[in-house]
Amino acid sequence: MIRVAIVDDHPIVRAGMRTVLNTADDITVVAEGTRGADALSLTAAHRPDVLILDVNLPDVNGVEVTRQLRAQKISTAILILTVHNDAQTIFGLLESGATGYVVKDDALETLVNAVRAVARGESWLSPTVARQVVARATSHAQTPKGSEDASGLEPLPLTPRELEVLRLLAQGLDNTAIAARLVVTTRTVQNHVSAIYDKLGVASRTQAALIAIQHGLVQVPHTGKPDDAT
Repeated sequence: MIRVAIVDDHPIVRAGMRTVLNTADDITVVAEGTRGADALSLTAAHRPDVLILDVNLPDVNGVEVTRQLRAQKISTAILILTVHNDAQTIFGLLESGATGYVVKDDALETLVNAVRAVARGESWLSPTVARQVVARATSHAQTPKGSEDASGLEPLPLTPRELEVLRLLAQGLDNTAIAARLVVTTRTVQNHVSAIYDKLGVASRTQAALIAIQHGLVQVPHTGKPDDAT
């Protein structure tokens, strides 16, 4: 079972999410809260697989909550749920270590799939958010092709195999699919992903994928529809 905690200060929103998630056989809601402090205490107490976190909370905002949880090395995937799709909020949260970002306009329709994806270690971005992520990443990749790294950025400190794993990760493949593609074990892929995170200084697949896009390792269509909801 995927264990989920919900922190949102709107009772109707929480009730709607709880109802949707409880329809899934593989998801259970283990805790609910209304404040940033609740997010911190409930995550520490219950260690849920996924924390669904609203950005605008009465005490501590979602960006600060995300930073604090990541600083504590808590492995819970953080799925942001908000009405905001402005660049400052989006990138502040993603750079703080959020695993997914769901805009409330499409939240209930996609919430179950989003929870499953981030619980698997993948990323999930609403289409409007994905458009901005891709636009920002590719805007830094318009560089001469004769350089050692086609992006014009410093070459990534990764082995050839790690670069291959990063490329597939950025295309939206989960660890099992990457293992099948490379004909290795899932544990081997997990080790490569951990090494990639350490070398790049990132905490999520979203952040790693952004770097892959910036360095021209993967081409992402400007459709606003992320492959495999990544």
